[in-house]
Amino acid sequence: MFYDIIINMSTSEFNPDSPFIYGLAFIVIAFILAQSLFFLIHAVKRANAIGMDKSIVLRTIGSTALFTIAPAVSILLGVITLAKFLGLPLPWIRLSVIGAITYELPAATSTAQAMGISLSETITKAENYSAIVWVMTLGILPSVVCTPLLIKKIQKGVLNIKSKDSAWGNIFMTSLFMGMISAFSGMVFSRVRQGIPGLLPVAVLAVSALVMIICGLLVKKAGWKWLENYALPFSMLISMTFSVIAAPLFV
Repeated sequence: MFYDIIINMSTSEFNPDSPFIYGLAFIVIAFILAQSLFFLIHAVKRANAIGMDKSIVLRTIGSTALFTIAPAVSILLGVITLAKFLGLPLPWIRLSVIGAITYELPAATSTAQAMGISLSETITKAENYSAIVWVMTLGILPSVVCTPLLIKKIQKGVLNIKSKDSAWGNIFMTSLFMGMISAFSGMVFSRVRQGIPGLLPVAVLAVSALVMIICGLLVKKAGWKWLENYALPFSMLISMTFSVIAAPLFV
């Protein structure tokens, strides 16, 4: 129904920040918050029922809330990035519920580029907006459907590999991770080939990787365990700042 309403809107009047789309966003976010509150209340009741110390319960809630700040920063950066051309409600919904910046941004930008849409301007045509929404939605559905059906078999297979040969098990998992990184890196170098804009994407990628390496060394060598949850936000913030400062040098 949402997509049909979008399609039927007049292209001259379409606004991705319209009150209607904001209303949908508020409904979705309210449901997610209510769900979180529901499980929190039942968890506290269960802790009281089994006689768990209240100080432990409060400390657990506090530490958990504190450690959600780091992922929230990454999500906020993703919302800000996508909001520039998709408006605020859609990225807010996507990244607050099921999406991740590592998927949502490539899916949206790839679709926009295929349709010849500028990423520096807000979308003003309903059909373009609808196409991006469809790609983002359909692309994420296999993970939603396949994960509960196949996760036990996948996990069992991985454990079997590790139990038979731990070295090959580590190589297998590293290969999967490097394959994912290679897929995202392909987008960066394809933009370089198109000249958008010169070597800036590669430089930003290098800076981001360097920050992650430094954070990893600090965690392992200096024992800064707290940095594990903040490495990604730091990497994103520093690389984005670098891109703004260095952009004139790569034009």
